[in-house]
Amino acid sequence: MKQHRVAVLGGSGFIGRYVVKRLAERGDVVTVGGRHAADAKYLRLKGEVGQVGLVNLAIDDDNVIPAFVAGNDAVVNLVGILREGGGQSFEIAHHVGPAHLARLAREAGVERFVQVSAIGADRRSTSLYARTKAAGEEAVRDAFPTATILRPSVVFGPEDQFFNRLAQVAMLSPVMPLIGGGDTRLQPVYVGDVADAIVRCIDEPSTAGRVYELGGPRVYTLRALTELLLDEIGRKRLLVDLPFGLAALQARFLAVLPNPPLTPDQVELLKSDNIVSPGALGFEELGITPPTAVEAILPTYLDRFRKGGWYARERVV
Repeated sequence: MKQHRVAVLGGSGFIGRYVVKRLAERGDVVTVGGRHAADAKYLRLKGEVGQVGLVNLAIDDDNVIPAFVAGNDAVVNLVGILREGGGQSFEIAHHVGPAHLARLAREAGVERFVQVSAIGADRRSTSLYARTKAAGEEAVRDAFPTATILRPSVVFGPEDQFFNRLAQVAMLSPVMPLIGGGDTRLQPVYVGDVADAIVRCIDEPSTAGRVYELGGPRVYTLRALTELLLDEIGRKRLLVDLPFGLAALQARFLAVLPNPPLTPDQVELLKSDNIVSPGALGFEELGITPPTAVEAILPTYLDRFRKGGWYARERVV
C-alpha cells in the first residue's frame, strides 16, 4: 500500500487520536494540528521516530495553516465544538475555518480532503451548531469539489462526552432528567468505526465528492440509552421527564458556568432525531460491516462509575 502524507487538523481530539493511530500503524507520515496538539505527546508513540509530528495551531491561523497542509496527499478536518466559549465560535470552527482550510488544501495540490461534519447538519435548523455544520459542508464542497463529507451520529468510546457525562450525572444526582421526555432517537456510532471510515475515504478515490452518514447498528431513544447506562454501572436513578421549554430555561442559567453540562443550543439539537437518513450512503458502502454495537463497547470504559469499580463488574460477570 502506498505511504501517504496526511495532515489531521483536530488530530489530538477524541476521534483524532484513533485516526492518527490507524494511519501511523500502517506507515503513513502524519502531521497532527490542534490548539493544544503539542501536549498530546502520546501520539508520537503511535509510530516510528519522526513519523508523527505535532503542531499547535487554530483552524483560523492564517500564518501556520498554509505550511500545515503543504506537501500532504490528504487533509482530514476533525475540528468541531459542542459549545461556544473561550474565544471559539461555531461560525469559525464549523464554517469559516473549514472553508479556508479546504481552499488552501486545493491550492497546495492536496489529493484528498475529508470533512467530518455531523448528522443533523441543516441550514434550516433552530440549532446554531447544526446550521454552521451545514454551512461548513457547503463551503468545503465549493472550495474543494472532490471533498468527502462524513456525518456521524453521536460518537461513543472511552473518551466520549456522551456516556461519560451521563454517568457523571448518575454519580452525583438521584434523578436523571430526560430532556423532551427522552423520546429523541439517536444512533450511537463507535469512534473506532468512524476512524476506519476516514481512513477508507483517504484510500478510495470512489468516495470523492460523496456524503456518508455514519450510525451504529441500532436506533435508541434517549430514555433507552439512559436506562442502558444505568444498568451497566449498576445504579438505580429516578428518570424524570424534563420538557424542552424547562430544559432551555435551565440551560440558560447553567450557561454561566465555565464548563456548562447543558446549553440552550444543545436543547435545540435534541428536538430532532439524530439518525441516518433513509437511502443515505453509510458504512455498508464503505465496506465496514457490521458497525460496532454500543453493548459491545460500553462495558469496557465505565468502571470508575460503578460501585466497587472493576471488582464490581467482575462479580456481576
